Amino acid sequence: MGLAVVRAFRARGDSVAVVDKSAHAAGRAAGEDLPGQAIALVCDLATEKGPRQAVARAAAQLGGLDVVFGHAGVQITAPLEEWTVADWEKSMHLNLRAPFLLAQAAARHLDRSPTPSLIFTASTAAFRGLARSPAYGASKAGLVSLVRCLAAELAPRGIRVNCICPGLIDTPFNDAFWAGQGSRKRTLDRMLTRIPLQRQGKPEDVASLVLFLASRESSYITGQAFVIDGGYLAV
Repeated sequence: MGLAVVRAFRARGDSVAVVDKSAHAAGRAAGEDLPGQAIALVCDLATEKGPRQAVARAAAQLGGLDVVFGHAGVQITAPLEEWTVADWEKSMHLNLRAPFLLAQAAARHLDRSPTPSLIFTASTAAFRGLARSPAYGASKAGLVSLVRCLAAELAPRGIRVNCICPGLIDTPFNDAFWAGQGSRKRTLDRMLTRIPLQRQGKPEDVASLVLFLASRESSYITGQAFVIDGGYLAV
């Protein structure tokens, strides 16, 4: 999904800083032949200093920031009794603390933008129980609440804050989920019967929503959690 968003911004000519803890991943995304400029930054957003470093370096190299899209996340899946404090903290540090630190660091840069927008990736797991992934669901529910709090505080400065809540999107991020389900095919077939649009989402579906939330067309939208799940939560 993150790669699809990078491609979508660059396709319309925007300059983008791609942040990843993997130099290879960041470089590969930034190195694609697309119209908009791209730079690769290596930072671990799960650390206390990582989000601040990423924002500072991106703003310096791009000459400012208009949009910050916080997408990094982790999903750990295990039976309840096998969870450790380290597992829980790893989830919270990346899924919930990192967005807060990104917002904190980015706000002063976004103050200078004519179209300032903060966008984060939550999940439909914020609204429904997900067995064997308690920290994922709890952190994403916390992120939805954090977005509302940030939106309330930053609105007087003209900075909008929203999050997207993807459902079943066909990406490698779901590998941990599938690993805990036994038969991937049987589980997927069962889930598709409960999705009104009867398919998995595509990364491009998510990218279109992110571009809208970053645009002037969404200038009166803030503090919202946008579900993009083919109707799964609606039925």
